[in-house]
Amino acid sequence: MEQLDIIKSMSALAHDGRLTLMRRLIQAGPDGVGAGELGKFADIGATTASAQLLVLSNAGLVSSKREGRHVTYFADYTRLRSVLKFLMHDCCGNRAEICCGLDAEV
Repeated sequence: MEQLDIIKSMSALAHDGRLTLMRRLIQAGPDGVGAGELGKFADIGATTASAQLLVLSNAGLVSSKREGRHVTYFADYTRLRSVLKFLMHDCCGNRAEICCGLDAEV
């Protein structure tokens, strides 16, 4: 992953509302979370939630699936893992116990 891609991802996360949404999506697992539930969880309106989710989506951190009027959002765990691996690449002399097994596949 290129450094500019990492910057884009980290910039998307550098916002209170987006970080809250991202954490909820990570907690949800592969089932994802509906747009309405995300907005309620973050205590923000639907329009604001949609705008914040679009930023996260453009950064490659989330994806979505539409079924009629219902949209479900999903965390992109592969992308998140890549960001963390990039940050920890040369972590403390590549000592596995410090890098928390970030090279493990999920």
